[in-house]
Amino acid sequence: MEFREIVTFLQAAKLQSFSKAARQLGYSQAAVTIQIKQLEQELGVHLFDRIGKQTTLTHQGQVFYEYASAIIRDLAQAKDAMANPTELTGQLCLGTIESICSSIFPDLLTEYHRLHPKVNVNIITDSPDRLLEQMNANVIDIVYFLDKRIYDPKWEKVMEQPEQILFAASADHPLSAKKGELSLDEILSYPFVLTEKNASYRFILDQYLASEYKRLHPFLETGNTDFILKFLQQNQGISFLPEFTIRQAVKEGRLCILTARDFHIQIWRQIVYHRDKWVTREMAEFLRLAKEMATLR
Repeated sequence: MEFREIVTFLQAAKLQSFSKAARQLGYSQAAVTIQIKQLEQELGVHLFDRIGKQTTLTHQGQVFYEYASAIIRDLAQAKDAMANPTELTGQLCLGTIESICSSIFPDLLTEYHRLHPKVNVNIITDSPDRLLEQMNANVIDIVYFLDKRIYDPKWEKVMEQPEQILFAASADHPLSAKKGELSLDEILSYPFVLTEKNASYRFILDQYLASEYKRLHPFLETGNTDFILKFLQQNQGISFLPEFTIRQAVKEGRLCILTARDFHIQIWRQIVYHRDKWVTREMAEFLRLAKEMATLR
């Protein structure tokens, strides 16, 4: 079994076309066909079904695809490690939501930069759905997001931690002076400033309220979590935010958590990358550090 045959097989499988794989690799279509046939003869299985213009993997082809992808990843990682065994100097593209970017990433990336000052890091912020689409298109290396538990056979999930989403207001807000739990209706009766509707935890809140035949009409919506926090501290309304975004302000007495009776929403902080992605040393170090720092929070 030759390395080039494995590469050709993977290209043909991804593009679902021998002719497209040939153009991508700079081979003739006949050369691609010969390499695939040689691979099939050595494995003793039929890897592709070619019916008309459709080229699809057989069941045996799908099984071999997983092993072939792992072989290419492992070899690429080995080459990368041998090329520069000590210093990281590559690039890293991260996708995340705005609340994580403003609350978790500053400390995480400060430490990452201290350890690996020559790595160039690019951050893309968007909704989880759009970030995951970009990851599937190989635009983003790693997505760090907050949402309900999401699984996909195309992904490798390296972290999944529960997070509380809470109502918060200024320490000077009228509800902050009340002791004990509050009714949900009492909290909802005050003006709200919220994240945009495509934010995962905002969407979950809207769904919950709809199930209780309640609606919330915020007087202000923004994707900027820092702006919301500053706005709340000026005693302007109530918001609904992940606990990690308000932790420091609560500790310092600038914000208060408003606990609603019989109301509990949990969401999950998750880190994923595409299972076919070659995990560079830059990626591996970020994943290691992100998991390590998450346990310290």
